[in-house]
Amino acid sequence: MSDTFPVRRLQTLLHEQIPLAREMGAEVRSWGPAGLEIEAPLAPNLNHHGTFFGGSASALGILAGWSLVHLLTLDAGLDAEIVIQRANVRYTAPAPGGMVARAMPPGPEQWGRFRRVFERRGMARLRVRIVLMCAGTEVASLEAAYAAVGASP
Repeated sequence: MSDTFPVRRLQTLLHEQIPLAREMGAEVRSWGPAGLEIEAPLAPNLNHHGTFFGGSASALGILAGWSLVHLLTLDAGLDAEIVIQRANVRYTAPAPGGMVARAMPPGPEQWGRFRRVFERRGMARLRVRIVLMCAGTEVASLEAAYAAVGASP
């Protein structure tokens, strides 16, 4: 895991406020210009085929996307509550081991539009692409939309 204060704080938040993240064994690996990565081991996410359970994979991807948007808004000084609005998952291969979810940051134009709308309306939506990897191979991807709503009245 990256040894940065926001990442450590995020890890604590995930395990204390989202019990599923703790039960899945989700651990924040990194956060930076390339995006945010969260990993989870196979054992607590095992299905009856001996591979990573699809529901756990979906949850890990949604968690990574939520975490990315959460950290981006904090970094920008936006007082926002982040919620998932929708997610579309595409599974391409079974995952026989632990999984890493990588949430890709928005481009400058998309992020600028998000900020302008949020600052004007007190709410905005951001689409995030998430890739799920197992042993370096892409096994699934998500297209997710997150809503940010102003936390202060």
